[in-house]
Amino acid sequence: MSPEPLVYGEELRSSIVDNLSRHRRRALPLEGHRHAAVAILLVDSDIGSDHDDVFGFTAEQMSVIPSDVTGLDGRMAGVAGGASFVLCRRSAGLNSHASQWALPGGRIDQGETAAEAALRETDEEVGVRLPSSAVLGELDDYQTRSGYIITPVVVWAGPAVEFRPNPDEVLAVYRVGLHELQRDDSPRFITIPESDRPVVQVPLGGDLIHAPTGALLVQFRWVCLDGRIDERVGDFEQPVFAWG
Repeated sequence: MSPEPLVYGEELRSSIVDNLSRHRRRALPLEGHRHAAVAILLVDSDIGSDHDDVFGFTAEQMSVIPSDVTGLDGRMAGVAGGASFVLCRRSAGLNSHASQWALPGGRIDQGETAAEAALRETDEEVGVRLPSSAVLGELDDYQTRSGYIITPVVVWAGPAVEFRPNPDEVLAVYRVGLHELQRDDSPRFITIPESDRPVVQVPLGGDLIHAPTGALLVQFRWVCLDGRIDERVGDFEQPVFAWG
């Protein structure tokens, strides 16, 4: 059972800004890794406003998830309502991580800050152009198995946002209520034989969101929403299908 939707407004914004200002962000040295930024893009949504998600997965495709997936179909439905974040399903034609869940984002260009890259990628991927004043702060860097250091940037987009997804990169865009991150069954952790680190899973709709996206969302919940300052997620593992 999900908690009640959160009200999208100045009280929530101020609380998030305060929590981020008290959080001692952990930055990682690149040491040969590529640097990327993602936007935890905060918007408003109405309960029941989810568009029909026709991009489900077959049982065979779901079987790569290392846990019980009974009753899950990979669709994102019934998650909108109140203050929300933006979740993208990546285009099926991409060379890596095709059709997987992701936050708007990508590589940081030379001379860019993480915040500048997150805003640029938000414009390029989902068609939302925002000023630098929309940035509320940053969470910890997360190192991926595929050779990236990801910096999460929390961005307040405003209540009236229209998406224009770039079909070359984004198959569909979803507004997911922040209250869905605060469910009693979220996050959950499993073990895999390939690693001694716990694999994090965030149940959303008919699917499970894994690291890196899942790890970033868990820290956003703990720090920004719950006020659990300095909680870390860097040791949360990705499932093997996301290692490439």
